[in-house]
Amino acid sequence: MKTNLVWFRNDLRVLDNPALSKACEDKDASVIGLYIATPQQWRAHDMSARQVCFIHDRLIELQKELAALNIPLLFQTSDNFTDSIDEIVQLCKKHAVDQIFYNNQYEYNERKRDRLLKDKLDSDIKCFEFDGNLFSTPLTVLNGQQQMYKVFTPFRNAFLDLFIQNIPNIHSKPEPRKKLTIKANKIAALDYPKEDYDFFVPDIQKALEKLEEFCAEKVEDYTEKRDIPSLDYTSHLSAYLALGVISVRQCFQYLVQEYPDFWEKQKSGAFTWFNELIWREFYQHLIVAHPYLCKHKPFIDWTDRIKWKNNPDHFEQWKTGNTGYPIIDAAMRQLNQTGWMHNRLRMITASFLVKDLLIDWRWGERYFMSQLTDGDLAANNGGWQWAASTGTDSTPYFRIFNPTTQGQRFDPKGDFIRQWIPELAKVPDKFIHEPHIWAEKNGKLIDYPQPVVIHDIARKETLEAFEAAKKSA
Repeated sequence: MKTNLVWFRNDLRVLDNPALSKACEDKDASVIGLYIATPQQWRAHDMSARQVCFIHDRLIELQKELAALNIPLLFQTSDNFTDSIDEIVQLCKKHAVDQIFYNNQYEYNERKRDRLLKDKLDSDIKCFEFDGNLFSTPLTVLNGQQQMYKVFTPFRNAFLDLFIQNIPNIHSKPEPRKKLTIKANKIAALDYPKEDYDFFVPDIQKALEKLEEFCAEKVEDYTEKRDIPSLDYTSHLSAYLALGVISVRQCFQYLVQEYPDFWEKQKSGAFTWFNELIWREFYQHLIVAHPYLCKHKPFIDWTDRIKWKNNPDHFEQWKTGNTGYPIIDAAMRQLNQTGWMHNRLRMITASFLVKDLLIDWRWGERYFMSQLTDGDLAANNGGWQWAASTGTDSTPYFRIFNPTTQGQRFDPKGDFIRQWIPELAKVPDKFIHEPHIWAEKNGKLIDYPQPVVIHDIARKETLEAFEAAKKSA
């Protein structure tokens, strides 16, 4: 009888899990699940306490789901990736494991870890890898020169051509196994700070209900309403995707049930949302094609010569939501209190840090990771480099968001601002984005900081810094 080990990583699900499904194909094989927590590694990569708490809660649920299939989920802790490989080698010897199944992770250190596993395993133990968290295998969507695309739209078009020709199937839930003598151990408390998270639940049925509800009730208006932070029109599925609680194939399955052939209607809400999933795919493919993106390097070389101000006081004001620009501060307070931020606001706050405060985008990238429940290296890096004009398919450096007009556009009456900045509750709609003008005109005192910089002056300084860096290249 063979013994198959399923190594769970960022694929914390039973449904549509190709590694698990493949391990269970041989009905006579014993199947063991394994999760190894690596707190020291997490700290080195700024993983948020909220995300770690969500992982812990989800593992408890996953262990129950696997137990119903007579598959024990073993839980272990190692300080780092290297030690975790030694743990797996020992476990394989202890349980006479013949085959190991896992879904790929694409970050540089994770790929290095997986290569180390193959080097350390006995030659008779086979490893089977799957692209369980993407629609397509990285480096299979290539341009005419057989290179990774540098711009999103051509990548999307090529991706869609391949996708429509071979629409992926969902991997079914495995049948229950014969009972094993191996018992699952308790999911122990993790050596990490504890912090509550909002918006996401570890229960898979509730997560899938949220997906179903979004596709049935909100997708139709997604294009028009997704950028308005006071409206609840985003999917709130990001943490499920980042940790593999739900797969992108499941997202597609639920979406296509409501909107068959939606890809033929590219102005529809359904296509707009699917386009976001392709952006996720794009960023994952990029870190495989360009591993240096995982090492705090910009995609555009010359942008590494920018002379940042990196004012620590300004950075602290940005982090705490005290810049004097209401839409920025409301967004940062939402992040700090919930571990999540609306996507449009991620772009605006990132632009403000880089283009108004002239602070290195990597400071913001790390801070977001330290707060987000849905932190994902590829997506976070891609988003920050887009906003900072240092990445592939980024906004040109001379296009700089005006935080006041951005607020006026996406939160015109200040509904979102008042939710997170109660000290501005009495400011009229007309002045909610410039509360100090109202205060000065009406002799009012408000407990809210003056703008940390004047946007027009900051914009000029940023343009000069970028232009000087480009000329020196």
